[in-house]
Amino acid sequence: MQKHSMIIPVASDHAGFEAKRQVIEILEQMGHLPVDFGTHSPESVDYPDFAVLVAKKVNDEENPNGILICGSGQGMCIAANKYPNVRAALVYSEKSARLSRQHNDANILCLPGKELDRQQLQEIVKVWLDTDFEGGRHQRRVEKIRFINDK
Repeated sequence: MQKHSMIIPVASDHAGFEAKRQVIEILEQMGHLPVDFGTHSPESVDYPDFAVLVAKKVNDEENPNGILICGSGQGMCIAANKYPNVRAALVYSEKSARLSRQHNDANILCLPGKELDRQQLQEIVKVWLDTDFEGGRHQRRVEKIRFINDK
């Protein structure tokens, strides 16, 4: 069951540029409105400069979800998770997409652009956006993560 249309900020570095173009098309086909925060070419850039553009939108609750793509997905994920209200998840399969939402209430999807083909990207994005947080025992765990820096 498709959820309502959302505005979704998306960004990549040069290594994720081609996958980002595909993800934007996939989001549009799903009826969402992706907002492209760059990079806008395959020329070398620094991924943290683009991770912060999406992470800030999600952290400040301007957008409920975002998508970041670099070669491995790791760099974007590490940078985005510097924000206290961000739960960025490195996702590489439908199963990891589902679990990152059900158990971790992930709000930024980080993708390894060099590792996934268009069909895999489509399946992961769909599952990630269509999966709800289960709450329950997982809510307590997510709350503990939120307050780690308060100790």
